[in-house]
This record gives sequence, C-alpha cells and structure tokens, in this order.
Amino acid sequence: MNNGKGKSIIPALIVGLIAGLIIGYPIGHSHAKSTTSSASSTVSSSTDGVTVGGAKMVDSKNIVANALDANNVTTLVKAVEAAGLVNTLEGPGPFTVFAPNNSAFAKLPSATLSSLLQPANKAELVNILTYHVVSGTYTSAALSAMAEKGQTLTSVEGGVITPVMVNNQLELKDAEGNLVTIQTPDVISSNGVTFVINSVLMP
Repeated sequence: MNNGKGKSIIPALIVGLIAGLIIGYPIGHSHAKSTTSSASSTVSSSTDGVTVGGAKMVDSKNIVANALDANNVTTLVKAVEAAGLVNTLEGPGPFTVFAPNNSAFAKLPSATLSSLLQPANKAELVNILTYHVVSGTYTSAALSAMAEKGQTLTSVEGGVITPVMVNNQLELKDAEGNLVTIQTPDVISSNGVTFVINSVLMP
C-alpha cells in the first residue's frame, strides 16, 4: 500500500469523492473496460427511498442534492465544494460515484485532509476525487456481472477500479490492491448512481 506512487499521493487519496467529478472530461463517454452494453444498465425508480445518513435518497434529485441531505458524507461534500466540482456533478451525467463516508476520512490524519482542502492543493484534490467517478451508470447487478467476468472500470481520473466478489459480497479493489467494502449500494439519483463506501479508493 505504501509503494513509490502511494507515498507521494496517499495524503490526497483521502478525499474521495465522491460525489464525483469530472473536470474537462467528455461526460457522455463510457470509460468501462471490456464491458458489454448490459453492464451500463438503466436505473429503476423502484430503488427510490434508500436511506443514507438518515435521509431518504430520491431519484428525482441529482447526486449532489441527495448528498447534501445525508449526514454521513458531509466531509465528501466539503471536498467536492473545495474542488469546484459541484456544477459538474449536478450535470446530466450519467455518473457512477463511489463515495467514501465520514468514517473513511476519519481513518486519515486530520491535518492531511485540511491540507487537501486548501486552494493551493485543488489540482491534487480534483485528481483524487475523479478517481472515484466513472462515466455511465453501473448498478450493483452490473458490477457483480463484471466481477464474474473479470472486467474492470476506468475512472474519470484514468485509474482502474476492479469489482470483485468476496464471500459472495460485491467489493471494490483499487489500483493498489486494497479491498473496499460497499456499505450502501445503488443510491439512485436523476443523473446516476452512488455507492457509499467505507474507505478511500487509492489510484
């Protein structure tokens, strides 16, 4: 986990995104590797009503609007605002966002997070946040199918995220080989889907 690359960017990795962010990238472009058309499935309103951070997530609101209502992703919201990515995430998308919750950020030194939220480190923050966003809509069913086929996702940042099945549970493996648990899957919004995760993905 602390390889040459990790040492230089681990501090930045804490702010994942979440909500998802794609500056200067063609939003309509699909970044999934070796996926089929079935992988990017249409989200059903039947999932409307999922609760995240004490608030009901509804598919009539966009990703940012839903995130603002949840009390367990407030650190993520701050990071998205500091990176200037709010307008992007309010756009048409669609996006798949892997959103670290407050507990994920709490695992890292507070000084590191504070540093990343400074204007001088905006570029680094954007780079980390966009690693947690994939263009297109991928539900847990689609990701599970990809895991069985050994397929991967390419994030907006350009790094690879690998869906894997561990003891029949869908998890995510980041570029450094770390496994991340999905705490709340398929949070449907008007412009995509969010997965609340318990750790920050490391590119």
